[in-house]
Amino acid sequence: MGSQVHVTRTLMRIALLFLIAAVVFAAAAEPERRQAGPASVVTGHENPLLAEWHTDFGVPPFDLIENEHYLPAAREAMARHAAEIAAIVSSPDAPTFENTIEALERSGALLTRIGNVFGAVNGAHTNDTLQEVARTLAPEQSAHFDDIWLNPDLWNRVQVVYEERAELNLNPEQQRLLEETHKAFVRSGAALRDDAKIRVRAINAELAMLSQQFGENVLAETNAYELYVSDTTDLGGLPPNLVALAAQKARERGYDSGWVFTLDRPSINPFLEYSPNRELRRDIFVGYAKRGDNDNEHDNKQILSRIAALRAERAQLMGYPTHAHFVLSDNMAETPERVLNFLTEVWIPALEVARQERADMQTMMNEEGIAGKLEGWDWRYYTEKVRNARYDLDQEALLPYFEVNAVREGVFLVANRLYGLTFHERTDLPRWHPDQQVFEVRESDGSHLGILYMDFFTRPSKRGGAWMNSLRKQSNLDGYVTPIVTTNFNFPPPTTDSPSLISFDNAITLAHEMGHALHGLLSDVTYASLGGTAVPRDFVEFGSQIMENWMGEPEVLRLYAKHHQTGQALPEELIDKLQASATFNQGFITVEFVAAAFLDMAWHTLREPIAHEARVYERAEMSRIGLIEEILPRYRSTYYNHIFSGGYSAGYYSYLWAEVLDKDAFQAFVETGDLFDAATAQRLRDEILSKGGTQPGMELYVNFRGREPSIQALLEARGLITK
Repeated sequence: MGSQVHVTRTLMRIALLFLIAAVVFAAAAEPERRQAGPASVVTGHENPLLAEWHTDFGVPPFDLIENEHYLPAAREAMARHAAEIAAIVSSPDAPTFENTIEALERSGALLTRIGNVFGAVNGAHTNDTLQEVARTLAPEQSAHFDDIWLNPDLWNRVQVVYEERAELNLNPEQQRLLEETHKAFVRSGAALRDDAKIRVRAINAELAMLSQQFGENVLAETNAYELYVSDTTDLGGLPPNLVALAAQKARERGYDSGWVFTLDRPSINPFLEYSPNRELRRDIFVGYAKRGDNDNEHDNKQILSRIAALRAERAQLMGYPTHAHFVLSDNMAETPERVLNFLTEVWIPALEVARQERADMQTMMNEEGIAGKLEGWDWRYYTEKVRNARYDLDQEALLPYFEVNAVREGVFLVANRLYGLTFHERTDLPRWHPDQQVFEVRESDGSHLGILYMDFFTRPSKRGGAWMNSLRKQSNLDGYVTPIVTTNFNFPPPTTDSPSLISFDNAITLAHEMGHALHGLLSDVTYASLGGTAVPRDFVEFGSQIMENWMGEPEVLRLYAKHHQTGQALPEELIDKLQASATFNQGFITVEFVAAAFLDMAWHTLREPIAHEARVYERAEMSRIGLIEEILPRYRSTYYNHIFSGGYSAGYYSYLWAEVLDKDAFQAFVETGDLFDAATAQRLRDEILSKGGTQPGMELYVNFRGREPSIQALLEARGLITK
């Protein structure tokens, strides 16, 4: 889940684009030609990334961009950015909001454009060359942005404007931009002594390289594993489309027959759910759990311990007790204590439910004649057995009703009913991969709103998971600029015998990323750095997660869940079963998530900047919170990309935090008696989705809901308490 890195200032955002893109991507063949329609036209430079783009809606000319264009373009853009900063600093005029704050907002536009394109392509369709570009740029980018954030003359100009803010007669968005700009400089170390600034530079450079190495190690460990299956009985009830994909994977890896399963979620999870072979389940489960923890050249234990220590040291240089205090001071949660109290409030009932789930599965396993205790590799297998026995619901029976394009149309329908948006496929616009679908999004009056790229299928050149990128953010500083966003998934691709059929959970994932996309598309602000998803980390998932709520509602299921062969709507009997089982296995789902959130906080509330033995520290922390041994945290430390090579350090809790908001907010629609109530939808758009980060998150939420959210709706929705 989740979008890419969301920050509140343009400079910090483009600093991260190359660094985050560098960390986790697989080597692959050179990209195919990406042209979908007429060739793009660019002028002014032989490098298309540095040229003027004459494309419809200003989309990137992906058909003209080659691997060798990125490195020289990025370096040229950094040089131009440095010159723009020098011009601000050397201005003979006294600092003003216009010549300092807005000038900073305008600066780096070319680097932002290049970084957006590179980050999107490197994440979804990488190769050896792009990975090398990312590795080369990581230290250069770190130094470039430290030169900006730690520039004393630039900081002095920002400080002058900030101190005069009460007399400047700024509108609310201008005030917010000034506050966020000043805060970003402070949080980057601009106010530190010279010796501390030198140390911050060194820490930033080392962290950039360590984070990159961490992600590369996770990917190497993930790609190195395969489980070869030669006996059809070991497949159990695996759905035919997934059997076909496993057979295809085996051929790709040189086997003449049989099936291959990998550690990618679309491969490992179904195998754990359906294979009756307990030893094979154990093999792939342990393979997944041991990534980065095999004491080999890709081991991450020392790397992650060093990252945590460096973050602790940097936070203390900034005047904070821990890295978590530093991060959370700029989030809705504000303090580690508040996060830990929130997690504990969810953890206690979730753990109780998980223990009962374990007991139910233990009973079933023993009744089948299998001696001994339930293990982690048994959990998903017996979850499906208990689900089927209790609700007569076989997940395979649902698959034919969730063809990926039909689910896409369902998400489009929800967006149309809520906001009046329409989606028009544009096969003539350039793409970076043939799998991509491109849509022009229009308002109800037919006017252009933005462009949406959708990339559904797993492939070796794409990183795992699902996410949203902005290729161009909405702004209105120098004329109205419309947004261009991408959504990316790892769904099973179609085969010669079957379309892409996805699980109901994956249908929810599609809605989640579409929610991020709508947050970007519906933005209506002046400054790009405050637009769309540029909100605090623990508020950014609200826009995505609220979209999930509609997809399981019976009246919505009837509209989009259609059998891919017959067109028959999902039978009422299956809808009833899906509703009845909505809270099933929520103990496991919640516990594995909250355990990972606790683990994140444990690494980032360290008060001493010293390395810890990762395996020992993790085991002690999980024991301290009482995690049952049959459940692993969703991410163990050694493959926890979210916090060690992404933007979620001391922030993984935010998905659950945002769920409190989204469940409470969805009740605003339920309370009207109309899930698509026009007035409520308009208020959601006006008060939250269009506002970006122009106001604090809780202020936006209260403007919409009329009060702060209650955790009650979350606990009820997950079945952790009774209504």
